[in-house]
Amino acid sequence: MSCPAAPEPSRRTVLATGSALGGALLTSGPATPATAAEGSVAEESAAAADAWRTVLADADLVWQRMPTAWYEGPFLGNGFLGSGIYAEPGATSAAVRFNVQHSEVQDHRPEFGSLFGLARLPIGYFTLEPVGAITGLDWRLSLHDAELTGTLTTEKGTLALRALVHNDRSVLAVEVTPSEGEREFRWVFHPADAISPRAAFKPLPDGYQGNPPAEVTDHDGVHAAVQPLLSGGQHVTAWQERSSGRTRTLYAHVAHSYPRTTALNRALKAVRASAALPYAALTATHRAWWHTYYRKSFLSLPDARIQRFYWIQLYKAASAARRDAPVMATSGPWLEPTPWPNTWWNLNAQLEYWLVHGSNHLELDAITRALSEYRDNLAKEVAQPYRADSLGIPRTTDPQLVNGAAGTLTGYGVGIPGQDPPTPEVGDLTWALHNVWLSYRHTRDESILRDVLFPLLRKAINYYLHFLEPGPDGRLHLPATFSPEYGGNSRDCNYDLMLLTWGCTTLIQSAELLGIDDPLAPRWREVLAKRVAYPTDANGFMIGADIPFAKSHRHYSHLLAVYPLYEVTGRTPDERALIEKSLAHWVGFEGALQGYTFTGAASMSAMLGKGEDALAYLGQLMTRFIQPNTMYKESGPVIETPLSAAQSLHDMVCQSWGGVIRVFPALPAAWTDTAVHDFRTQGAFLLSARREHGTTRWVRLVSEAGAPCVVRHGIAGPIQVRDGRGRPLHYTDAGDGAIEVALRKGDSVLITAKGDRPDLTVAPVRPNGDAPRWGLPVG
Repeated sequence: MSCPAAPEPSRRTVLATGSALGGALLTSGPATPATAAEGSVAEESAAAADAWRTVLADADLVWQRMPTAWYEGPFLGNGFLGSGIYAEPGATSAAVRFNVQHSEVQDHRPEFGSLFGLARLPIGYFTLEPVGAITGLDWRLSLHDAELTGTLTTEKGTLALRALVHNDRSVLAVEVTPSEGEREFRWVFHPADAISPRAAFKPLPDGYQGNPPAEVTDHDGVHAAVQPLLSGGQHVTAWQERSSGRTRTLYAHVAHSYPRTTALNRALKAVRASAALPYAALTATHRAWWHTYYRKSFLSLPDARIQRFYWIQLYKAASAARRDAPVMATSGPWLEPTPWPNTWWNLNAQLEYWLVHGSNHLELDAITRALSEYRDNLAKEVAQPYRADSLGIPRTTDPQLVNGAAGTLTGYGVGIPGQDPPTPEVGDLTWALHNVWLSYRHTRDESILRDVLFPLLRKAINYYLHFLEPGPDGRLHLPATFSPEYGGNSRDCNYDLMLLTWGCTTLIQSAELLGIDDPLAPRWREVLAKRVAYPTDANGFMIGADIPFAKSHRHYSHLLAVYPLYEVTGRTPDERALIEKSLAHWVGFEGALQGYTFTGAASMSAMLGKGEDALAYLGQLMTRFIQPNTMYKESGPVIETPLSAAQSLHDMVCQSWGGVIRVFPALPAAWTDTAVHDFRTQGAFLLSARREHGTTRWVRLVSEAGAPCVVRHGIAGPIQVRDGRGRPLHYTDAGDGAIEVALRKGDSVLITAKGDRPDLTVAPVRPNGDAPRWGLPVG
């Protein structure tokens, strides 16, 4: 879909008359117990700062050719405001587009459903229009500073630019310094048609019409595009350009309000406050946030291309997500023409947020916050007879977890097992709550368990319990439900049986941890004891009792017990054979496989300890699906797959399911050197470790919660275990290469080979070879 042609700009709309990896160190001193305070950024040495600067500078994206689409260009964001930057379509030598989109801007007409009536709405874009035709560019996206810098060359001169989406002020600021021949360059804002982006892919619902055009007005030197909504409310893009000598800086802000029309005043106020500051003043607080963000964890691999990709995903995650921002829609805050203009809950949202745990970035976890804040809406998504004790989430919702089906003939969004229509895709809320469980497990924050996970999961599982019935075999069975996205409903659908099993197990564990004597606990135990076995055949796991896995299918909905639930893990030879057979059968059907097929396959391989297979699957992803700027596309732009690839890398470097921390469990042979620092694990531990020449030299764990510590360290032969002061620390053999150490909150343990005194600083590892940068470099 091409964006609607912009109208000729009115006079008010026109704003102007016119590295190789070095030896920098990440210090982690062995002699001092590491507490959260002692690990703060304020106390880190200059050497520590250099390590992040080194890997981040090496990962910077560069452009020496003009990007022509969202999949190629720079992107800026802060979880709310987002800007993708590329050539103006149809005028690649005449203008550069700076998109302006916002994760809160949506329609509010639930009668047309989540994909039309509640869809995210396109806002518009600025064009930077030089005097002369564009002949070249040299841009660099600095991850460390979250800032685009560089030069645009034209037939008339040059335009030196700097651009950012400010972390706190949520303003797009673009500073441009032209040469003499380009002094008359101009900015033009093009409001977009406020219609669901799905309209370009699917027929409009009966009675649906687009919102009226935006009106561009002037407010004492601040321009505003006011977009009224038919449902009430508005969204407003306000902007102002300020000059200082030859340099001119554009400031733009977006505000959304519903049902009131307060966005205009908010947007004007925000722009005036930001425009009062020079660009350099904005960078100080902006950079401070980003520098602190990166220093919460560290990972270095000898594969330069993949290491760069990983750090770009951390940049992308913080550009697209914040705890208080809406749960990421399929394209994050960078809305483009798409058939999926909202939040998707049968895979996308879950995969988007997995990387926040290991990378130690729980400040990005919007899923836990949103499910808690909008839990009342989850009751409305199940049919009326079940609302008193059940919750559900449909496949798609808006940021408030509303689907819009409440206004339809059915009156609900989550289907009823055994009935169709609507499609009974029942497990999506339970799967989303698995993300909440991971946030609890990685922090041991009891408030997450008590206030969010337990009450919501209890009602999500209750919905299943209404339909679970004994069969002639004496086992408990589910009526027909739907396995995303295979097609057709099946009894004893593995997607739902696996989530039901995990849910009952987790409720029992949670009740014990919280000291709750829940009257439903006997029923949960009965489910675990009597539920039917997962349907399998000669090829492994089936979709369900009625449907074999027999065609190409991108989704691993029938394999959730393997990953990410880690219930079927290969504990016995037969179970391992079942996993291997199922995995090979799944990826053996070409045709419908997509990028996240390969991230899932990589993580499953990592669970089995098959590092070479995991790397091979990631290689398929990189060569077949990942775009020049590390974005991803199917029928439209989607961002979950690259983010989930970062989690696949986590799974190769560390796994902590089942109460055991596994250090470097699935590294390929070529990754002889690997470094990790402050990797967050389940049990609320921070892991630092170093592998050199194929040997794990040392492992260090810091306990944030005093939880039981069992670690499979991977150090061959006799070991030495010491506390944070270098004193011997008692440990017990836990079997299978693991030890158990008692750590109190704030304590640390260091594990080395006996007699070894390795250098405990953590530094970037040297790459095995050269690799091209991401972006569009020459060559």
